[in-house]
Amino acid sequence: MPTNAPVNLWTSTDHARDYLGRADSILHRSEGEATLLEFIPNTACRILDIGTGDGRLLALVKANLAAVDSVHDGHAKVEAVAVDFSPAMLEAAGKRFTADSSVTLVTHNLDQSLPALGRFDAVVSSFAIHHLVHERKRALYAEIHGLLNPGGVFCNLEHVASPTPRLHEEFLHSIGYTIETEDPSNKLLDLETQLRWLREIGFVDVDCHWKWRELALLVGGKA
Repeated sequence: MPTNAPVNLWTSTDHARDYLGRADSILHRSEGEATLLEFIPNTACRILDIGTGDGRLLALVKANLAAVDSVHDGHAKVEAVAVDFSPAMLEAAGKRFTADSSVTLVTHNLDQSLPALGRFDAVVSSFAIHHLVHERKRALYAEIHGLLNPGGVFCNLEHVASPTPRLHEEFLHSIGYTIETEDPSNKLLDLETQLRWLREIGFVDVDCHWKWRELALLVGGKA
């Protein structure tokens, strides 16, 4: 199983583009994304996307808020900040949001503390934070809590560790990988530890609201 060693291949353009080429085929991904959308407050005006990649999740969040807004009383236009450090990913996100001035792309390596970004009503992330060493994961969760407005929510659609090596190998086979070919950038951590961290940091109503094998949706709010 992957270790907590600081290996990260996401600086490679080829590695990033290989992922983008298969992102739509990740089994059950759309189920996790659809569940995540249920927890974004309808009144959210500022959204932060951590490790945005090509902006896929952020685009879904914005489209869902726009759809909700069309059937309810309008509210202020949604602003979004999308953070990533991969040039290939930022290029893809830039193309996705080229005509959307409400989205600001920020180049930042999540190994380092987040820059000053303001406050947010929702922070989302999709299959990104598991690339960080465990100590940095916890520190980032605390930073996210500090960025949320009261009543805000953190939704992390994440790749977590299986409880046993056999289950990990079964997951890899289900998505077309083996122990030998899995991404060495992955630093997987069990779900229970991460839920406990969120509670210790001060998030409320913390739970896992969707899970398929090693894919899980962790959600916590700010009082």
